[in-house]
Amino acid sequence: MAQEITNDQANGQASQPQLVMQKIYVKDVSFEAPNAPQIFQDIDEKDQPQVQLNLGQKATDLGNNMYEVVLSLTLTCTVGQRTAYLAEVEQAGLFGIAGFNEMDHAGIIGSYCPNLLFPYARQVISSLVLEGGFPPFLLQPINFDALFAEQQRRAMGGDEAPATLNS
Repeated sequence: MAQEITNDQANGQASQPQLVMQKIYVKDVSFEAPNAPQIFQDIDEKDQPQVQLNLGQKATDLGNNMYEVVLSLTLTCTVGQRTAYLAEVEQAGLFGIAGFNEMDHAGIIGSYCPNLLFPYARQVISSLVLEGGFPPFLLQPINFDALFAEQQRRAMGGDEAPATLNS
């Protein structure tokens, strides 16, 4: 059960760092099968489907040490040159984060929160694909720690770090 950050904690007077997951929710979801029903025959008879995953993340400071972190997944499946389906989900969470140094705070937003949100987003994508009439698809785990570390390495090396994580 989620706890609320007290007024003292929200004002930065907490004696210890606080990390509280308040809520996890689907912010936006979309599924398209633009070439149905013909694409179902193509999947069974012709080319192997090709799947591409685009991954993004953003965090919004809501004030009072509350943050909304949104993990965006876009899964595009093509057969030949035609799109079989496009599944998109924005899985979001509200997190109370207080009392951490800047580096730890960035790690929580950039790695810990997406790790918590990913299994929920993966389930939504899997359900959308299956309910869309396509063979089951399960996204492989994503190492958000490594993605965040790479983003930090680029930022420290002087390379421009991407605004979102991409795979």
